Amino acid sequence: MKNSQIILYYVFFAVLLSACKGTNDIADGYGNFEATEITISAENNGKLLSFQIDEGSILKANELVGYIDTIPLHLKKEQLKVQKEVINAKSKGVLSQINVLQAKLKTANTNKTRVENLIKDNAGTQKQLDDIDGEIAVLNNSIRSVEVQNAPVVNELKSIDVQIQQLNDQLLKSKIVNPIQGTVLAKYVEPNEIVNFGKPLYKIADLSTMELRVYVSETQLPNLSIGEKVVVKIDNQKGMKNYEGKISWIASEAEFTPKMIQTKEERVALVYAVKVKVKNDGSLKIGMPAEMWFE
Repeated sequence: MKNSQIILYYVFFAVLLSACKGTNDIADGYGNFEATEITISAENNGKLLSFQIDEGSILKANELVGYIDTIPLHLKKEQLKVQKEVINAKSKGVLSQINVLQAKLKTANTNKTRVENLIKDNAGTQKQLDDIDGEIAVLNNSIRSVEVQNAPVVNELKSIDVQIQQLNDQLLKSKIVNPIQGTVLAKYVEPNEIVNFGKPLYKIADLSTMELRVYVSETQLPNLSIGEKVVVKIDNQKGMKNYEGKISWIASEAEFTPKMIQTKEERVALVYAVKVKVKNDGSLKIGMPAEMWFE
């Protein structure tokens, strides 16, 4: 009888310890790791002549990873240059006429000054001054007429310059330059494929720092603040692996709990989303589940 009491005592003590331990093992938040993913798309049309990346490879910011065929663009640019030279040749003839008329106008203005001085000295006549004014008016009208005739040529030259600038921009965008340092998550095309403007080429994300999105209850919210340090835990072969995390964002509005919460009571509860930044040592992956513990 005494042995039975001792056994019951130990069983009760073990259950009590198990209950206490279970209470302490409840994390303050559960969620999954995320990363900002960027899809890089083609900015030009043509054949993909070079595309030297692989899924899982790490790329540097501003690294050249490929280029699209630019021969058609170069040929069109050379054609525009030839057109510009032909139009410039025509324009030079018109400009030479304007230069001649402006030289005559300058001489006429000089003669007008002389006649005005002669009139002051009573050595000139009003008719001489009127004749020179008439000559100046004719020259000014002739210059304006030539400028009007030359306006379409000038506009055409400006149009060609704009087209050349557009081609230069397209030539620049034919180079595929990686925008950020990160890891290639997916590759959508291969070299020698024909790509169009906006076609996705690859997806990249910076995995050096991951974000854990967790959900906390309204009662937990007053204890949280941006910049606060927390402990993040993931499963591994030895049990749990700890990381130091820092809260980077707290939702301003409540939302219903995500679908991963199974019980009816928890599904109808309102929670707040929280993001925790965690430095990645290479073990953290997108979508990996994790726990958040307050320090």
